[in-house]
Amino acid sequence: MLLIGLTGSIGMGKSTTADVFRSEGVPVYDSDAAVHEIYRGPAAREIENAFPGTLVDGRIDRTKLASYVLDDRVALKRLESIVHPLVWQARAKFLNEQKSVGAEIVVLDIPLLFETGADKQVDVIVVASAPPDIQKERVLSRPNMSEEKFAAILIRQTPDEEKRRRADFIVHTDKGVGSAREQVRAILKALASSEKSANQKK
Repeated sequence: MLLIGLTGSIGMGKSTTADVFRSEGVPVYDSDAAVHEIYRGPAAREIENAFPGTLVDGRIDRTKLASYVLDDRVALKRLESIVHPLVWQARAKFLNEQKSVGAEIVVLDIPLLFETGADKQVDVIVVASAPPDIQKERVLSRPNMSEEKFAAILIRQTPDEEKRRRADFIVHTDKGVGSAREQVRAILKALASSEKSANQKK
């Protein structure tokens, strides 16, 4: 089973690219969705104990949590020590399920692919990217976002230029969904051709 690691900095169109892979019939593991589940699951109480006042109506309020960890690396590491093992468990479950149904290719949508070392666990890396001005426009249009918060998030992420340098494929998302779909189809075609060539050599 071929593992594609999909990543991209905030506002670069990673989620849209993941949706395109899904629409092309490729199973996608969504790390952000897994974190959402964790924030309203059994770990919610543990996170509340570590960061008092973040549990609201039975789930972790991400805005309140961000106020703890955005500018505090120690607090961020503490949060990651709670959340990351649970994300990895969910990812392992997803991969086992896909193997059991005979999936030939899957996408792991991981925002912090390089930062967590998950790039070493995949076969192919796809990076979603867009020009900085478009990225900034997209991000600042989000609720509860500010220039300061955007800057703090960027500091924690591997720069887009480095992501692109380390990618096997880049999906440029500034030309709309139709263009992204053409690029994803070209990636899947290239991977299928590469797999076929590898099998013929065996």
